[in-house]
Amino acid sequence: MKDGIFPVQELRQAVKNGWIAGPSLEERQFQPSSLDLRLGGKAYRVQCSFLPQDRKVEQVLPELTMYEFDLGPHAVLERGNVYLIPLQETLSLPEDVKGRTNPKSSTGRLDIFTRVITDFSARFEDIRAGYSGPLYLEVVPITFTVHVEAGLCLNQLRLFRGEPRLSDDELQRLYKKEPLLINEKGRPITITASAQHQLLPEGGASEDRAIIRRGLYMSIDLKGQKDRNIVGYKARRNSKTIDLTKVKSHNIDEYWEPVSARDKGGLILEPEEFYIFASRERVWVPPDHAAEMTEYDAGSGELRTHYAGFFDPGFGVRGKKKKKGTAAVLEVRAHDVPFRIEHGQVFFKLVYERLTASPDVVYGAAGSHYQNQGLALSKHFR
Repeated sequence: MKDGIFPVQELRQAVKNGWIAGPSLEERQFQPSSLDLRLGGKAYRVQCSFLPQDRKVEQVLPELTMYEFDLGPHAVLERGNVYLIPLQETLSLPEDVKGRTNPKSSTGRLDIFTRVITDFSARFEDIRAGYSGPLYLEVVPITFTVHVEAGLCLNQLRLFRGEPRLSDDELQRLYKKEPLLINEKGRPITITASAQHQLLPEGGASEDRAIIRRGLYMSIDLKGQKDRNIVGYKARRNSKTIDLTKVKSHNIDEYWEPVSARDKGGLILEPEEFYIFASRERVWVPPDHAAEMTEYDAGSGELRTHYAGFFDPGFGVRGKKKKKGTAAVLEVRAHDVPFRIEHGQVFFKLVYERLTASPDVVYGAAGSHYQNQGLALSKHFR
């Protein structure tokens, strides 16, 4: 069997094989290279986050549970609290298949911290080869209080064999076939043969040269579009509850403050405040690959920029003319101290991963809230 991430047709086969089980899996759950996971009917308010280590999750829960409640039509998760929610899906993986989970785009853009926990595990999100058992989702709404219901999808699952991540040499070869990044003027950003070995330029990446070093570097846009002065949004504290079951039904002004472009100088991020920005570069993902956003350097500042950074195959192909290049949205928080950022400053990198085969359906083919995005908040706002 070929190494790589399973495309949607292999995920469907995994369901038929009994590797993924759940009550009446729905078509809406299947993405080009991932499966959306549904919240179960019960939630536990727990004292703190935890990993079960050498025990089952259900053995640890009684020690940490403060109270439990049903995820009915009026269930609310309060900001700042830690919840554990059993998911509807369970796994029974073969010995050569692993899993990895991550938050969905809308989850990250609402500053909802989520990660999956499995039995006998010492790591979040990673599901060991051959795992058989339930899945639990830790949910921490950090900025907003949110309304949820059973069946809502906050995160997604990928299955894979072997090591799907591309090495720098493999990524460089992929990039040379067709540039993966498009600049602000709509032109492909080129890469030179030595670019992957060069040190990152002081002050950020060049607008006309791509840099590969354990991934593909990308930077932040603080200039914005010509017809808009807004380059970001800062979340308002003490706002109303956000109903995650309702799309395009919340007023932006009640939850977000716009961040305007500066003529000179950079922008100072306030510590522990939550911001939404967009990347300067436009990115696309070939149909036989996926990509994941990661931090590029722990020494670059106390910034978190990748709450929900998974890109399905086909991401970034826009409109009827199939133009390539869509901005990546950054969920950003500065920790501990105020932090100054500048236009073009490198904030993150993309690591590309191979699929075992091209998916039957690529991202955006059936419509998407984010395929043609610029600076975009979650789908819940109008």
